[in-house]
Amino acid sequence: MNIALSYQPTAGVILAAGRSTRFGTPKQPKQLLKLNNTPMVELVLDNALKSRLQRIVLVLGCQYQSILKHLGKKAHHPRLQIVVNHSFKEGLSSSLHCGLNAVQRKSEAVMFLLADQPLADAGLINLLLENFEASDKGICVPVYKEKRGNPTIFSRHYYDRLMMIKGDRGGRRLIKAHTKDVLEVQVCAPACFEDIDTLSDVAKIQRLI
Repeated sequence: MNIALSYQPTAGVILAAGRSTRFGTPKQPKQLLKLNNTPMVELVLDNALKSRLQRIVLVLGCQYQSILKHLGKKAHHPRLQIVVNHSFKEGLSSSLHCGLNAVQRKSEAVMFLLADQPLADAGLINLLLENFEASDKGICVPVYKEKRGNPTIFSRHYYDRLMMIKGDRGGRRLIKAHTKDVLEVQVCAPACFEDIDTLSDVAKIQRLI
């Protein structure tokens, strides 16, 4: 049951507040890892800004002052709003709630993007938006070789349920619980699955970029 109609805007929420405990470099947040001499969080932000997303909310938390410093003038982009999740230690859901609180009054749908997936480019974002807008579904996910990935879109119909998620979880269980309302968009490359969790992932992503 899709409440998001084709003429209604979709906002993007970039989840970038985590501590990156598996990454192993606590002095520098993973979000500032440089790929092709550009911080990863900036690559993800650029992808969102180049897309058709109506507005973008960047959710920061751990070491947010350092990240803001590196973003420089880009932090003041007219389509961008930055919010700080001071409860980031409570897990992914706390960032999801911060982002959703920032967009839910004006946006009929929200796309959640992960700050450690720099290969999810504007082309992928727009592909998901176009298919979602043309469908009657309330959830949209990319699929590669029968596996679901990110970014994901939820219509306003699911906002209250997203706000009920607790702990270090995102919307995966919500997607599984409403399979009949899920639009799966087939993609031809695994960009929606390539993330950076550990140092061993860096070289692989660098080659792909």
